[in-house]
Amino acid sequence: MNTITRAHLTETIYTQVGLSRNESADLLESVLERISAALAAGESFKISSFGTFSVRQKGRRIGRNPKTGIEVPILPRRVLVFRPSQVLKAHVNNLTPPLEDGEHE
Repeated sequence: MNTITRAHLTETIYTQVGLSRNESADLLESVLERISAALAAGESFKISSFGTFSVRQKGRRIGRNPKTGIEVPILPRRVLVFRPSQVLKAHVNNLTPPLEDGEHE
């Protein structure tokens, strides 16, 4: 599995967009902060031709400890959900040609 780091994304912005390295890092941080703030506020965040990130509320329920079999309450919580776009699904299933570097849909 390849991990794309913030440093890698910053370098890609730097080489492809032409901003300075500091400006590229600031731009990336700004975008990630905007996404994080929207999700923390319970809002969905859609990236066109990629997918939608949203927060879903899960209610309280009873779970079971798999080791002991004892019932354990699972508290209500919010979970992050990603729903890929049809374009991304098609790309993953090789139904569309891959995007070239710098090409946008």
